[in-house]
Amino acid sequence: MDVNVVYHKDSPLQDLGGGVTRRVLAYTPQLMIVEVAFEKGGIGAVHTHPHCQNTYILSGRFRFSLGDREVEVGAGDTLAFPSNAPHGTVCLEAGTLLDIFTPMREDFVK
Repeated sequence: MDVNVVYHKDSPLQDLGGGVTRRVLAYTPQLMIVEVAFEKGGIGAVHTHPHCQNTYILSGRFRFSLGDREVEVGAGDTLAFPSNAPHGTVCLEAGTLLDIFTPMREDFVK
């Protein structure tokens, strides 16, 4: 069995700019886990992608744009985005998201 083990300390932190960082965690071709940290005021611009995405709010407070609606979420809340659904976020209180993608985001590991 080929198991992908990723130790947090060994996973490179990618600076996305504007107070946002990303750390790719364990993944297989079918599934990927990514940690995204935001400083207060950090923005995840509205975008779409063909991957299904679930997001778990580990800490902080965020306002998500989901197409034509907005929701505020905090620690313990979750969101599920279908493929190609427009979404983005503004960080209201510094925090961290755990994003889960299927299939994995090849663009995150190139």
